[in-house]
Amino acid sequence: MNIEFWSDIVCPWCGLMDHRLRRAVDRFEHGADVRITHRSFQLHPDLPRDGVTQRRLFEMFGVERAAGEQLVGSTEKLAAAEGLSPYHALDRTLGPTDFAHELLAYAAEQGRGNEIWSAMFRVHFGQARKLWTAEQVLGFAEEVHLDRDGAAEALHSRRYRMQVAADQVAARRRGAHGTPFIVLDGRYSLAGAIGTDELHSAMTAVWQEVRSTGVTPLLPVTGADGVCTPDGCATSAASGN
Repeated sequence: MNIEFWSDIVCPWCGLMDHRLRRAVDRFEHGADVRITHRSFQLHPDLPRDGVTQRRLFEMFGVERAAGEQLVGSTEKLAAAEGLSPYHALDRTLGPTDFAHELLAYAAEQGRGNEIWSAMFRVHFGQARKLWTAEQVLGFAEEVHLDRDGAAEALHSRRYRMQVAADQVAARRRGAHGTPFIVLDGRYSLAGAIGTDELHSAMTAVWQEVRSTGVTPLLPVTGADGVCTPDGCATSAASGN
């Protein structure tokens, strides 16, 4: 089974979904035959390079602070309940993630894509780390034992820039308006963060259907907990899912 997972490193629902996806694959009967491909979707590419606080981002998008804190804070509670703690979705900064995504593309080329995506989610949400400048991203690369010279060349040459942009175009062509966005075997799309049990059930259904009937057009699966778009993050109730 091929699973494509579009996300942005600043999306709190994505960090939670990365955790849930790994748990679902561990439980999946055919987990050894699952191939996960992480793909890039930048939510806020125009933010200043030094970053802005989450509360400042509420102001920038006209979100009332109390409502915004409640929405984003809900991801912290869910993360804690699922063993991800600390999880700094509210008390952190956000910035442009182009360098982060280009490093992730480099890591994927080195055969470490899934591992490094998960590690980057952990340091951003677990430590509220800033990953907006080339030096910040290269510091992270050293910590996870990626070759610094190779990573530096990748960032300075910007040779993965077009690949990162192409990922986002591909997601939009599949109907994605935000993150997380998952496509199972080119058959079902999952927009927003769904629970581990629901994801496991969807994987099981797709495994059975694809192998009995062949690939059909992409179909949406609804019922997500929440989603992040370029206009902000929301729970399912707020986003109408």
